[in-house]
Order: sequence, then C-alpha cells, then structure tokens
Amino acid sequence: MGELADCPRQPLSACLRVLQGTSFARPPAPIMFLLLPFDSLVVNLLGISLTVLFTLLLVFIIVPAIFGVSFGIRRLYMKTLLQIFQWATLRIERGAKEKNHPLYKPNANGIIAKEPTSLEEEIKEIRRSGSNKALDTPEFELSDIFYFCRKGIETIMDDEVTKRFSAEELASWNLLSRTNYNFHYISLRLTVLWGLGVLIRYCFLLPLRVALAFTGISLLVTGTTVVGYLPNGRCKDFLSRHVHLMCYRICVRALTAIITYHHRENRPRNGGICVANHTSPIDVIILASDGYYAMVGQVHGGLMGVIQRAMVKSCPHVWFERSEVKDRHLVARRLSEHAHDKSKLPILIFPEGTCINNTSVMMFKKGSFEIGATVYPVAIKYDPQFGDAFFNSSKHGMVTYLLRMMTSWAIVCSVWYLPPMTRQADEDAVQFANRVKSAIARQGGLVDLLWDGGLKREKVKDTFKEEQQKLYSKTIVGNHEDRSRS
Repeated sequence: MGELADCPRQPLSACLRVLQGTSFARPPAPIMFLLLPFDSLVVNLLGISLTVLFTLLLVFIIVPAIFGVSFGIRRLYMKTLLQIFQWATLRIERGAKEKNHPLYKPNANGIIAKEPTSLEEEIKEIRRSGSNKALDTPEFELSDIFYFCRKGIETIMDDEVTKRFSAEELASWNLLSRTNYNFHYISLRLTVLWGLGVLIRYCFLLPLRVALAFTGISLLVTGTTVVGYLPNGRCKDFLSRHVHLMCYRICVRALTAIITYHHRENRPRNGGICVANHTSPIDVIILASDGYYAMVGQVHGGLMGVIQRAMVKSCPHVWFERSEVKDRHLVARRLSEHAHDKSKLPILIFPEGTCINNTSVMMFKKGSFEIGATVYPVAIKYDPQFGDAFFNSSKHGMVTYLLRMMTSWAIVCSVWYLPPMTRQADEDAVQFANRVKSAIARQGGLVDLLWDGGLKREKVKDTFKEEQQKLYSKTIVGNHEDRSRS
C-alpha cells in the first residue's frame, strides 16, 4: 500500500498496475455465504410485493375504470372521512371553549351592511343631513365625495370580484394544513391524526395516484395514436370514443374523484356546444369521463403538446395555433363548421375564459353563442371539504397544482346536465350568454356575476369609471333639466 501513496507522482498506467496487484480485505467466506440467501430473499419479497400491488391495482381500479364500474370503495372512503372531520371539529371547538381561545379569526366578509339604494337616493340623504343645498341644484357639492369614498372603502374591504380568485374558506378543518387558517389551537390527538394523514396522503395515496395518472396518460397517447392510423369510418369513431372515455376514467381514479351526475338524459349530443362553469383544468376530465367531447384550445408544447397531437389523430379536436387565437373571425368560423356537423362530437367550451373559485359564475364570452348552435349547459359544483379543486394560476404553477390535487383527500363534485337551450329570435349573443349563465348559476347554487373574469389579470377598464361619472352627472344635471321643463 506504500506504493499507492507514490501514485500521484507516477504515470496513470503505473498506478493501475499497482492497483491490479493490490489485494483488499474481503468478508470471510461464511459471512458471504449467509448474505447471499438474505439478498435473494429481499429481492423475492420485493418482486412479490410489486406483483401483488400491480394485480390489486389492475383488478380493483384500472379494470373497473375501463368498464365504468364502481365497487363503492370511494363512497365508503368519503363517509369515513366525513366522520373523522366531524370528530376533529368537535375536538377543536371543545378545546377552544375550555381555554377561552377564539375559534375563528375576525373575517371581513359580512361586516358591511349594504342596502340596495341608488346613487341618487344616497346623495340626497348626504345633502339633506349636511347641507341645505338640494339635489335639484345642478352644482357639485363637496359632501358628494363621501358617497364615493364610502363605496371605495367597502370595495376594498369586501370586493365581490377579486375574492372569487382565491381559495374558498372552509367552515371546518379537513386535516389539510393549507385549507383553513382560522384554527390555531390543535390538541395532541389532532396533531397525531394530522401526522398520520400526512403519511397516508404522501406515502400511499400520492404514489398510487401518480401510477394511475401515468397509466391513463400513457394509454391515451398510445391508444389514440394507434386508432389514428385506422381508416375513417364507424369502427374508428367507436374505438376513438371508447379509448378517450377509458383513459379519462382512469385519470379520474388518479384523483380519487367521487362524482355524482344528475339528469343524464340531457347530456350533450352531436352537433352542439357544451358550456360549463370553469374552476379547474380537471373540469375536462370530470365531464369527459361521462361523455364524448371534442376539445377546443391552443396548441401547446412539451407533454401537453404530445397529448394534443395524439388526440387529434383519432378525433377531430379543434386546436388553434398561437397566431390564430387572436383572429376572432377564424376561431368563430372553425367552431361554427364543427358545431353544425351532426357527425362530429359536441364541443366543450368554458366561456368564462379563466378559473373561478367555484363560488360564482362570471361573465360568459359571447363568441361561442354567436354561431347559432344548440347549447347544452352544464353546472359543476365541487365540495371543498375534501380538497380544493380551484386552480389559482396567479399563485401556483401546473406542477404545484397537480401535486396539491394528488395529495388531497379526494375530489368530490356534482355535475348537472341542463336541458338544451337555443338562441331566441329577439335576443342577441350577449343576452343569450347571460341567460345560459344564469341557468348554470341557479342550478349549481353559485352567485351570478356580470363582471369579466379577465379582471383576474387585467386592470379595470376606463369605461367602468366613465359609467360612474356619467351616472353622477346624469343624477345632478338630469334632475335639473326635468325640473326646468316642468
């Protein structure tokens, strides 16, 4: 070994010759003999475990998903979680009561008492209490600014628009550390239960869900690519539809999604457009696991691009290049051609254009309502108690969002298929869109808002400010003109 110390001063070939002639200490032969069976036993046990796991995965999840069969395991799982959540809530309330700790943080929502009064009535009241000048006088009064100041402060404290772009607050804790920020006191039992939940979600559910998602996506890409080489006809259409349906059902299992569908007799049919409120990218999987749809969207790169190119080979999905998306007339023409072809699948569109936190429905873009096709409204309502499905794209990336979904307890939602609706002769596209939006909001128990979801990323347009200015001017000048005429 002394020769090895001189290796840095010798050529590399000389060092190699020294190493070849050096004998290192080896374990005694009896120990080597004992280790061989142990290594073989570990390998055999690992192989048996993987085989059993894959068999259970295939028999109880993948095969039932392919045929749309459920053994009721997810429903039982949901009921068990509900009982645990109720017990945890009672423990938190009892502990907070014993130690006189506030259970809830003060919340801004609901502290402002808003009365449905008009601008004219409120300014009259302000002038009546603080000035002798009546509203009939066509002059600006300094006290009028109090109305706009109060409205601005109310909006800052309780804005009905921007709060739709953040996760919904829960009434009770669901043992997820990221869901409810009101609860600060947690007993030792709840801490242990929460830790056990973390182990279950990250060490058992997450690997299982990743394996299912990988299986579903792989089958989707492979199946649609193979079907795409078949000649056009009934056989290709049949296989394409069922390959899509099978893979989406497997992906639904990857999220432990528990979905209740209502009024299936109203499911969208060929030659129409399916419109739904938009909460998450998984809205597509939720709907496509119960029906056949043609997707509409922009061409992407990476993994999403691979999936899109494979899907379009077997089914006439409508993908737009980035340069085409801005061409409104081109988009409308392609959608119209697809929607009026009775041989093609219904188009799935989310007219809001962005994800909302599933507490409301915001303004529908009128483009999909201008082409004159039959519209099939669908309302989707998620239960945030088991996992928040809302995709806050301004806060989380897609990878982070998928990780949050796959480490939640489950995705529970209800889907309502509403009767088909057509545009009436006396209404324009905007009125038709608002009528469909109102029907979806009413069925899903959501708040119907007229605001544009684009406010999530854009500033408020100057036209909104100008409308308030015109209304104020009309309130002052208009009343004076009416009085002068009389």
